[in-house]
Amino acid sequence: MTFDVHDRTLLRDLAKQVAEVAAHPIMAERKRRWIEHNSLRSTYPMMLIFPEGSWVELLPKSAMQCHDERAREIEWSLAARLYAYRHFQDDAVVEAEWVTLAAVSDTGWGYERLRRHSAVERGSYAIEPFLADRKDVKKLRFPDVIYDQAATASQVGQMQDLLGDILTVKLKGKAHISYHLSAQYLDLRGLELMFRDMVEARDFVHEVMAFLVSGHRRILQQWIDLNLLSLNNDNTYHSSGGNGYTDQLPAPGFDGQRVRPCDMWASAESQEMAPVSPKMHREFLMQYEQRLLEPFGLTGYGCCEDLSRKLEDVVALPHIRRVSCSPFADVDRCAARLRGDYIFSWKPHPSHLVGQFDSNGIRAYIRHTLEVTQAHGCVLEMILKDTHTCEHHPERFDAWTCIARAEIQRAAE
Repeated sequence: MTFDVHDRTLLRDLAKQVAEVAAHPIMAERKRRWIEHNSLRSTYPMMLIFPEGSWVELLPKSAMQCHDERAREIEWSLAARLYAYRHFQDDAVVEAEWVTLAAVSDTGWGYERLRRHSAVERGSYAIEPFLADRKDVKKLRFPDVIYDQAATASQVGQMQDLLGDILTVKLKGKAHISYHLSAQYLDLRGLELMFRDMVEARDFVHEVMAFLVSGHRRILQQWIDLNLLSLNNDNTYHSSGGNGYTDQLPAPGFDGQRVRPCDMWASAESQEMAPVSPKMHREFLMQYEQRLLEPFGLTGYGCCEDLSRKLEDVVALPHIRRVSCSPFADVDRCAARLRGDYIFSWKPHPSHLVGQFDSNGIRAYIRHTLEVTQAHGCVLEMILKDTHTCEHHPERFDAWTCIARAEIQRAAE
């Protein structure tokens, strides 16, 4: 990976700007607040903004100036950090580092995702079940992990040469660990068959879930044997929003050489199970997720599914710390149950960034959550995400964060 003078100069200039931002005293203060927050020692509300799908409107790839395609990817990553710092009044920490991920892959589960996409850009898709006949379960296999050490060393060396004197180049193996069992089952059977199976073929569902759990356990053991696990008690993205900053990990006995599951955060989610009763959710999914989360030091649960009626099962998960409260959740009910014992990871409704931007409505919406969670002593974080479009009005993100910041400051007074 050798870039021409133009690309190299541009990337190094962006990296220097990132380093300057990272050196600002506010970053050390944000990091301190996140450590207190994730360790449940502070009830000061925290906020993060993840534009996700809207990035194509905020910072389009076409705006990148590098010539080489890989250089353009690096350029975008650095530019996105700077854009977020300059536009969002959230609590994101900018670190003076470049993280290179180890070249790790696997042989797969014996199937490929079969999806029919609509003609609409970023539109919906239909799932073609891989297991059209339940007898086809025999086609599944356990994945074998593949670690390309030479490719990893090459990538690290290239980034060290490019930016190593400006940013700390860090190698990470498996740092973000999240389990999606219901999504896997969906790929195998499709949505309608998944729900029918839970009524008409209960033993089959248990057979598949047990198989998936065994496979994931086997993968984890391979990561351990290959020494590929990396600490994620830092700015690593966790669960469905949030970061890993905490002084409660790694666990006692960590030798600094080999990371154990107990030294890490992990998470699970089950969006496809949103319409399923707590009893069925517990039987067909949560008991299996418990087995996968058990080895880890701290865990998170949930994404866009409404967990309001399932919180008793959620808080019974091993080492649970971060609980997602989706846009569809009953905020009052969640606050009363979670209190200050777990991170209340609130996902405000992303639809507020489309259509008519109602500043007063957004203010009242955020204020209600702040007042309810404050009344119950909750450890609140606002995670604005799943924003697939802002209808080409990037200023709406700026306005939303300004409103949220003002309301946070008002609540803290």
